[in-house]
Amino acid sequence: MINIQPYSNPRYFVILFIALLPLIIGLYHGRRFKTYEAFVSLLFLFLMFNGKDWIQGVQLIGYIIFQFLITFAYQKYVNSGKNKTSVFCLAVILAILPLAAVKIAPLAHNKTADLIGFFGISYLTFKTVQVIMELRDKTIKKVDPITYARFLLFFPTISSGPIDRYRRFKEDYDKAPERDKYIENLKFGTRYIFQGFLYKFIIGYVFGTLWLPQLARDALFYGQANGGLRLSWALLGYMYCYSMYLFFDFAGYSLFAVGTSYFMGIRTPMNFNKPFISQNIKDFWNRWHMTLSFWFRDFIFMRFTFFAMKHKLVKNRIRLSQLAYLVDFLIMGFWHGLTWYYIVYGIYHALAIIINDIWLRFKRKHRKQIPHNKFTKWFAIFLTFNVVCFSFLIFSGFLSTLWFGWK
Repeated sequence: MINIQPYSNPRYFVILFIALLPLIIGLYHGRRFKTYEAFVSLLFLFLMFNGKDWIQGVQLIGYIIFQFLITFAYQKYVNSGKNKTSVFCLAVILAILPLAAVKIAPLAHNKTADLIGFFGISYLTFKTVQVIMELRDKTIKKVDPITYARFLLFFPTISSGPIDRYRRFKEDYDKAPERDKYIENLKFGTRYIFQGFLYKFIIGYVFGTLWLPQLARDALFYGQANGGLRLSWALLGYMYCYSMYLFFDFAGYSLFAVGTSYFMGIRTPMNFNKPFISQNIKDFWNRWHMTLSFWFRDFIFMRFTFFAMKHKLVKNRIRLSQLAYLVDFLIMGFWHGLTWYYIVYGIYHALAIIINDIWLRFKRKHRKQIPHNKFTKWFAIFLTFNVVCFSFLIFSGFLSTLWFGWK
């Protein structure tokens, strides 16, 4: 049996192009072959989850059935004219329950994660929770079962995003784009895929395969020779190299997903927008893993803020936003995994944004005394870059490896 992980090797792209060719021809002539498109999605899901990963395919089917039951039961409840907060909270809790079990199971040293976990469960959970929340807000009036299944099982993005929104996806899926617009899609899709090859298979390979292991060995050697977690050129090199690898590998993957989506007439949103030229940490989160960042902003940060304001938990608006940042990034840290470095990573970014907001308020009050020129702009970029790279060093877990390697 052939088992091919998404965008992992040239063979995948050959199979992808052959499978998409009838869709491309149809869309060029203004027709969307939805049945064939569904067949292609199922084919690539089969290639992803067959062989030794067949159990994950079964888990995916069970997960989709479970989420369908929750979503359409809640839709029926909302459409009946009821909208109790307790029922809404129950629906959200049930929707995130499988993901929470997958994250918690390793701590209990049991096999729950093996029973319900599969590649891409996080991103499917983000989609289902988003739909439930927008049903509550009535920004989604009705969820179509076929479109919902296509939205959840859209194979270019199922494993690692980007995270699309149901209404935006449905708008593209319901009709074929006009020829001029589709030709533009093909142009950008081709560009994104070739850019993805450059990022993931060339630049990412240099940083992640050629340089990173050697820098890790050098940093471990220096740490053992000098008694633990001491700053060294090797550790600094590891920090910068890992940051570059993380960006180019993930951005390359995201470009593949977006480019493939464009070939299918679906304009999946971009995930990265030159994050390393950010002038502050908030600007960084508006450029880095944007679909995840905006999802947390809309469905965690804003919801918590409105809840706290409604129940008058914190009267001071500045303190409220600071608390919301802590909640938002702490949840993001826990989502990455229940290990100290992911949680510290989340807290670190929350504190960085809080400090940044304090600085921006101070800057507004003293705008005449504080210079603003090319030097200050590039210094802000340099400072933000280093703050972010240090957070990625925490995120990598290498500090833990370094510590225990010394011990």
